[in-house]
Amino acid sequence: MQGLIISALIALGVIVLLGMTIRIVPQRSVFVVERLGKYRTSLEAGLHILMPFIDKVTYKHSLKEIVRDVPRQSCITKDNIEVSIDGVMYLQVVDPKSASYGVDDYVMAAQQLAQTTLRSVIGKIDLDKTFEERSEINMEVVQAVDEAAQPWGVKVLRYEVADINLPASIKDAMEKQVRAERERRAVVAESEGDRQAAINRSEGDRQAAINRSEGEKQEMINISEGEKMKQINEAEGRARQIELIAQATATGLREVATAVKEDGGEEAVSLRIAEQYVSAFEKLAKESTTLLLPSNLSDVGGTVAGLQKVLKTIDRTQP
Repeated sequence: MQGLIISALIALGVIVLLGMTIRIVPQRSVFVVERLGKYRTSLEAGLHILMPFIDKVTYKHSLKEIVRDVPRQSCITKDNIEVSIDGVMYLQVVDPKSASYGVDDYVMAAQQLAQTTLRSVIGKIDLDKTFEERSEINMEVVQAVDEAAQPWGVKVLRYEVADINLPASIKDAMEKQVRAERERRAVVAESEGDRQAAINRSEGDRQAAINRSEGEKQEMINISEGEKMKQINEAEGRARQIELIAQATATGLREVATAVKEDGGEEAVSLRIAEQYVSAFEKLAKESTTLLLPSNLSDVGGTVAGLQKVLKTIDRTQP
């Protein structure tokens, strides 16, 4: 019985000894080993053998990216407005030894440093900028915290402002400001529309007036051109008429001259002249209340003889 108990104790001791000697490190993890209280080495993923009772795994670190909330805190902006801001920070262990001995709790240290840096950054900008420049705020916090965390063996990858809470009075004032700005934009847009409409109407009226004046001008030109052509045509017609009358008169005279040369022509002409002479005085007596008589009215034959002499003179001058 005692032998069985001793065997069991020996087996238990061997198991405990193996447990203290063999260490299996998971993937993306690092174990920090101390020997007699002093840093000895950092064990990466895999199987490792330690010296029992001398080597001890003191710290275990994950090399994965760590996500931690940055607690909400009050910040005062440059224009003295109190805002409440919380955020999210992403960090990663890059040096397990420094993370073990550089700071007691690197996660807490990074969170506190992010809070103080955020208060400093918010204090440099106005309230409106806190909403417009979130990217710049995040970059400044990351830069400051990462620089301070280098001795801790920690790399700060990102920082994001999660939420910004404002006092109720500030929210109400901002909503009023937004409404006023929207109303102002609406009024400006409406006025711009009215202005553009007025411009368009004036341009349309001006173009219409120009078109009317151009039309009236063209119409006057067309009328003047028509009058000009009419006058030219009338003048040409009158000239042609005069030419035709002259030609007809000349032809008639030539016919008369030819007829006078024939037998009995002179007597016929004399008789025709006498008839026309008498008829002219008869017509003049009927149409006018005043009658002018030539001094030699009784000598009609002498008058006719004088006209015959003229005809003979004309006949002799013709070729």
